[in-house]
Amino acid sequence: MEKKCSERNAKYGMQGRQVFFLIMVTLFTIYYPLSVLSADEIRSRAALVMEASTGRILYGKNPNLKQPPASTTKLMTAMVALDRLDVNDVVTISERAANISPIKAHFRAGERVTVKTLLYAALIRSANDAACALSEAVAGSEEGFAELMNQKVLALGMTDTRFVNATGLPGGEQYTTVYDLARMLRQALQYPLIREIINTRVSNLTTEAGRSFILKNINKLLWEDDAVVGGKTGYTRQARHCFVCAGQQDSEMVIVALLGAPSRELLWRESEQLLGKGFAVRNSQEEPVIYFTRSDYNASVQKASYHTGFPEEKKVPHKKMRKSGKRKKTNRARTKNYATKKQTDTKNAVIS
Repeated sequence: MEKKCSERNAKYGMQGRQVFFLIMVTLFTIYYPLSVLSADEIRSRAALVMEASTGRILYGKNPNLKQPPASTTKLMTAMVALDRLDVNDVVTISERAANISPIKAHFRAGERVTVKTLLYAALIRSANDAACALSEAVAGSEEGFAELMNQKVLALGMTDTRFVNATGLPGGEQYTTVYDLARMLRQALQYPLIREIINTRVSNLTTEAGRSFILKNINKLLWEDDAVVGGKTGYTRQARHCFVCAGQQDSEMVIVALLGAPSRELLWRESEQLLGKGFAVRNSQEEPVIYFTRSDYNASVQKASYHTGFPEEKKVPHKKMRKSGKRKKTNRARTKNYATKKQTDTKNAVIS
C-alpha cells in the first residue's frame, strides 16, 4: 500500500512539476519572446531593425536616442546632391575640399571630376573631400548645403535629425536617431545610383585629366555576407562606431541601424545579429520588441506591433542662396572663424 502511495505521489509530483514548467514557459514567452535579443546583448547605444517594405519596427533599442551621425551623414549628402546635380556634371575641387581631413580620396585642388566619381568616393571610401566638393557644387558652401539637407530632413518627416555639414565631422549641433537613420537609408535605396554604389566592393575612379585610383568599400559585411545589399559606416570619437545597412532574403529586405558601438568588431557582429533577428521576425519565428534602457526611459520593454508607413516627401520651398562671391565681409569673417574652430575640433578625430 505504501509502495502504491509512493508511486502515485511521485507520478503526481512529476506531473505537477511539468505543469508548473509549462506555465512558466508560457508566461515567459508572453512577456519575453524566446530567442529574442535583449538590450544587454546589444552594446551599441542604440539599435533598430526595420522592415523595408512597410517601415515596421522589428527590433529596437533606444530608437529615439539622439546621437552624432558621423559619416552616415553622407547618405543624405548623396541624396541632396542627386536631387540638384546631374551625375555627369563636372566639379572642380577647391582648396578647402582638397585640404579637409582626415579620411579622404586625396583629390587635388583644381582637379575636375564628375559628380558620379565624387559620389562613389563619398559612399565607398567615406571620403570627406568628395562630400565637401559635392556640397560646394550644389550650394557654393558647406554651410548653405547643410540648409538644403535639413530641408530634405523636414520633407521626409525625420523630426529627430539635424545636420550642420556634409561630412558628419564634429562641429555644431548635429544628431540623428537609429529610427531616422533607418528611414534615411530606406529613402536612399530609392535612388538607383546610391543603391548601386553601396553595393560596390571595389571601384576604379578617374579624374577628367586621366588620373585614376582604386577605392575599396570599407563595409566589411559587404565582403562577407551575400545577403547584405549595402550600407554606410561612420566613426568619430564622440559618435563611436555607427552603421546602417540593408539585407535581403528572397524578396524581403530589412534595414539595420546602429549608433554608438564600442568597437568596429562589435559593430559588425551586432549588425549580423540584428539582420538575423529581422529575418526571424519577418518569418514569424520571433516577436518584434523595443527596449528602452536609458534611465529616463525607466528600462521598459514594449512589443513593437505598430507599423510606420513610408513617408511621402513633402515639397519644402527652397531658400534662395546667395553666391559665395557676394557675401559681406562679416559673413566671410564668420565663415573663417567657423572653419578655424572646426579644424580645432577635428584635429584628432577620425571618421570612416
